[in-house]
Amino acid sequence: MKRWLAGAVAIAALGIPVWLSIAGGDGVSNGGRGSHLPVPVPRTQVAALGRVEPRSEEMQIAAAMTGRLASVEVDEGDPIRCGQVLATLENADHRARVRGAEASLAIARASLDRLINGARQAERDQAEAEVREAEAVLALAEQELERQQGLARRDLGSRQDLDRARSEQQVALARLARVRFQREVIESPPRADEQARAEAEVALAEARLAEARAVLDKSFVRSPVDGMVLRKLRHAGELVTEMLETPIVTVGDLSVLRVRAEVDEADIALVRPGQCAYVRADAYGERRFAGHVSRVGVLVGRKGLRSERPDERLDTRVLEVLVDLDPGSDLPVGLRVDTYFVLDSPDSVKGD
Repeated sequence: MKRWLAGAVAIAALGIPVWLSIAGGDGVSNGGRGSHLPVPVPRTQVAALGRVEPRSEEMQIAAAMTGRLASVEVDEGDPIRCGQVLATLENADHRARVRGAEASLAIARASLDRLINGARQAERDQAEAEVREAEAVLALAEQELERQQGLARRDLGSRQDLDRARSEQQVALARLARVRFQREVIESPPRADEQARAEAEVALAEARLAEARAVLDKSFVRSPVDGMVLRKLRHAGELVTEMLETPIVTVGDLSVLRVRAEVDEADIALVRPGQCAYVRADAYGERRFAGHVSRVGVLVGRKGLRSERPDERLDTRVLEVLVDLDPGSDLPVGLRVDTYFVLDSPDSVKGD
């Protein structure tokens, strides 16, 4: 019993300094009971991993049709303009179809013009001359018939001569009617149905020409933006198709660089459009590249960027945030950077 009491006293004696140290020996108070808690340090920024990209993003340019590359007119690093031809497919057959469609259109338009304008002036003059000639022949035949009829009344002419005169008068009359009809046909305007048909043939030829030109234009691969060629992926002689992913070049608008950062879902409430931010990269030491938040995504997804640190969590869900960098931020496209979103004063984000 005495041994147990002596042991208890010894344990109590050892525990008193420990309790004193915990209860107040270090000077930290506990609220109104005389103890002190650590003062929380305010958070000043949110960090996220990001990647540098052009304002237009990296655009992979491919052909709109299947064919073999005749030439690729640009190289990596070349500046380009919107609409500039970057590559050309072999297109001799498409050029021939365009020429054939142009010829067909010319024929259709000529037929319509002839229908609207009518006969040539020489044809009109010829028809008029034939009418005058037929009128003269008819007048002569009528005179001869009248003379034969007078002789027959006086019993001075033969029956045969009278019949011949009547026949010649009828033939002359029929000939005059025929040439007058021919003149009317030449001088008359086109019928509505004939003109409508001719106009439809012209419209059809124009549509076929437009189609042939559109197919020919697809053989020229053009840039959709002003910018620079970032990568050349195909060369002359290679086969490309719109059915598979066969990009020819990668281009981007480098007038404004931006960073696509992945913000942890726990921090998305702290990021907003217009917020000051800056980025840093190991290759540039302590240099800061300032910018501002241009857009905050609306869809939380899986993490796409990797820092390759051993302690990195791969199951984190993130929200994409775009940061437009200030002019003069000469960072290479595709560079991984650390992005910092400032929560207090923008003075700490001034670019170096």
